Amino acid sequence: MHAFDFGRTTPRAVVLVEGDSDAVVVERLAAARGIRFDGGASGAALVSMQGVTNIRRVVAELRADRPRTTVLGLADAPEERFVAAAIADDGAALDRDGLAARGFFVCVRDLEDELIRALGTDAVEDALREIGDAGRFATFQRQPEWRDRARADQLHRFAGSGAGRKRALAAQLAERLDASTTPVPLRRLLDRLELELG
Repeated sequence: MHAFDFGRTTPRAVVLVEGDSDAVVVERLAAARGIRFDGGASGAALVSMQGVTNIRRVVAELRADRPRTTVLGLADAPEERFVAAAIADDGAALDRDGLAARGFFVCVRDLEDELIRALGTDAVEDALREIGDAGRFATFQRQPEWRDRARADQLHRFAGSGAGRKRALAAQLAERLDASTTPVPLRRLLDRLELELG
């Protein structure tokens, strides 16, 4: 069964994200706007693609199986070209504005970087304490290759290491977001989703 097997329902909009940590954040922020991703009953579905390299297959299958469904999503800047190639159904070379016009919004580096910049390093360290990783982060900071790096860079690297940490930290950071701190790509994605759900 595919992650996007919605049974007999046809969602009006499907949001594609690269992985589970991105999905946690999008789901929490959507819930704050009253949007539930229930596979189609509410009109919206959320798909974690388990890696951006799967986007071409996922988009092709969605278009074949659910041609009336609008496909939206987030993209990380380093993978922007893969997303553009997958969603340019008319062969157009899409720039960032072209991606946004089609409902895909680009994180400057990736979603973790956006969250660290939006909330600040103190809030991220507080979130690490909440998930029990403050001590491990302190040990990581003492490693010679990371000792003299900016704290935001240390946090970004640490967030992506360790089994389950990325998702657990993303969930904690999502709880700390509000209208004033939600990163622009996330806000624009949710604005577009609300518009599609009308």
